[in-house]
Amino acid sequence: MAAHEPALDELIEALRSLPGVGQKSAQRMAYHLLQHDRAAAPRLAAALTGALGRIGHCARCHTFTERTLCTVCEDPARDPRLLCVVETPADQAAVERSGSFRGLYFVLLGRLSPLDGVGVGQIGAQALLDRAGDGVVQEVILATSFTAEGDVTAHALGEALKARGLQVTRLARGVPAGSELEYVDLSTLAHAFVSRR
Repeated sequence: MAAHEPALDELIEALRSLPGVGQKSAQRMAYHLLQHDRAAAPRLAAALTGALGRIGHCARCHTFTERTLCTVCEDPARDPRLLCVVETPADQAAVERSGSFRGLYFVLLGRLSPLDGVGVGQIGAQALLDRAGDGVVQEVILATSFTAEGDVTAHALGEALKARGLQVTRLARGVPAGSELEYVDLSTLAHAFVSRR
């Protein structure tokens, strides 16, 4: 890294901690804030400090909220018989933006990764089993990512939930609309054939 002022180096390193932000992007953001938009820097700092002070996890589903329960868990119009399991609050937000799900959620706050030492205890599997076994939930939809870790997580949780007599489904996966087959990865193409209707 080029020699900078210590405060500038510290800002760049802090920005690099964000996902997908490398050295050059962090440097570009730091220079932009300091040179072109100094007014945005205090707003950004205040918003981050405020969010850290006010936002925690929902006591029921574990998504982000400023209250004990999030707005989804408090919504009486949601169908409590349907429980969608996602890995992160960002995943829950994506499902919500789709407008296709009107049930409730359980956010794992992670996924199984044996190589990294992340087991069922670290992702709240027991809390999920307790929640799904409340006598109200009838179907658990596993909406974990379609990665090796997401598949392992869905399989492990699915087996445990089925053992408790719950109906368990997994999000379908297949060829994205508008894509050309030659560019679709082989795993997606194989799953699309297996799951064809």
